[in-house]
Amino acid sequence: MTLQNRRTFLATIGVAALGLASGTAEGAETLLAPRRKLKKVGLQLYTVRDLMKADLPGTLRKVAAAGYKEVEFAGYFGRTPAQIKELLKKNGLTSPSSHIGLDILEKDSVRAFADAKAIGHQWVVVPWLPEERRKTADDWTAIVTLLNQLGPQAKAAGLRLAYHNHDFELKPVGGMRPYDMMLTETDPALVDFEMDLYWVTFGGGDPFDYFNRFPKRFPLVHVKDSAGPPDNKMVDVGKGKIDFRAIFAQSEKAGIKHYFVEHDQPADPLATIRNSARYLTALRF
Repeated sequence: MTLQNRRTFLATIGVAALGLASGTAEGAETLLAPRRKLKKVGLQLYTVRDLMKADLPGTLRKVAAAGYKEVEFAGYFGRTPAQIKELLKKNGLTSPSSHIGLDILEKDSVRAFADAKAIGHQWVVVPWLPEERRKTADDWTAIVTLLNQLGPQAKAAGLRLAYHNHDFELKPVGGMRPYDMMLTETDPALVDFEMDLYWVTFGGGDPFDYFNRFPKRFPLVHVKDSAGPPDNKMVDVGKGKIDFRAIFAQSEKAGIKHYFVEHDQPADPLATIRNSARYLTALRF
């Protein structure tokens, strides 16, 4: 051990000893506690969709007041890209991504990507697949092909394409898990994934397993919580069983850059987003 390393080691032991003396074991736990925190907390606006429909400007104002810095759209409710961009600026918000249906992308991807770029999005996310398009292994092969086709189009528009999961991607079809197939057979240079932490867990998947096998593929995550068995009811973030501290500690490996709170059916949307923001703002990992 060099002299400098010895001094550093002794200084660390000394601080730990002071911690133990002042607060017994609690002092040591404080010393060793995680120190990282989220730089920005985001919200998937589907959580407040009914409020958005009734009063989009007022809802964005309330979202910002709840402590959110980023939002992910799920529809623009008749507003133009210029109007959305102005409302974001007015409320001190940015919007890294937006959910845009596969039907819209198939109908006119050039327009969809151009509008997304004009708003200031960096990702266009495919949010859902209708049941009739995901019944067989051939169906999933077709989806992979489509994503690999849309990826270059997004890139040409200055964007990234991503796919958001539910639980059905975790259910085997023809002897394979569609989610694994999608991650394996889409081009990492062109297609990203937005992991919904609730639905992956609900479907029997393990986020850590996916982070290990497919590092850097998950720049976006949906942060939603589960009450656990037997019904796995969706609850406000921090009120359930999902270990967000452990998951977020793997952010670098997973490639996570943006964390979006979501609750599909909140009894009180504003209370839910406030509770979730408070928990995540205070979380250290």
